[in-house]
Amino acid sequence: MIDNLEYNTEREHLIIPEYGRHLQKMINHAKTRETKEEREKLAKAIISVMGNLQPHLRDVADFQHKLWDQLFIMSNFELDVESPYPKPSKEVLSERPESLEYPQNHPKYRFYGNNIKTMIDVANTWEEGELKEALLYTIANHMKKCFLNWNKDTVEDIVIFDHLYELSNGKIDLRNSDEDLSDSNSLMRSKSKYSNSNNNNNKKKKNSNNRQRKRY
Repeated sequence: MIDNLEYNTEREHLIIPEYGRHLQKMINHAKTRETKEEREKLAKAIISVMGNLQPHLRDVADFQHKLWDQLFIMSNFELDVESPYPKPSKEVLSERPESLEYPQNHPKYRFYGNNIKTMIDVANTWEEGELKEALLYTIANHMKKCFLNWNKDTVEDIVIFDHLYELSNGKIDLRNSDEDLSDSNSLMRSKSKYSNSNNNNNKKKKNSNNRQRKRY
């Protein structure tokens, strides 16, 4: 009995493992049939079994097309039967997909993030006025907060203004401004307050769940 045991490492490779080994054996058996009529009869029975694994989709036309494609793929394109849909091409399936083009953004000051550059570009399109000035100082304050998240220390406003001037390609110049940015301590305090409130909410939820739990 021990000599007849089979291990998965000794069995043939499953092309689509989700359908299991028994379905793969059914397809292999269908390939060995001599008459085309018998092969087509077996192929339709196999498609029915595949559809039963997902009964809510088996009557959808697109899903039927998918099942027939998977049937030919699992037969290694060796099953000679007529299909109600165009047969998939082994050559097309084996082709390597085209490489994806990822955005190559390498900002000089990564701690500000890519969104800051987008905000600066949008601000440059606005007309001069109080609204634009308010936006510029909002961006500068956000940059200062991002800098503090990275540095965990104080930073002079002139450093932020220099970075803003550089990132805007010289179009935004607040270096001679008399208005100061938000205080570093207040920016860090607001962050700490927000994180503490989240921790308190999580504790309340945890305690609430404990109260609702049955005790035996």
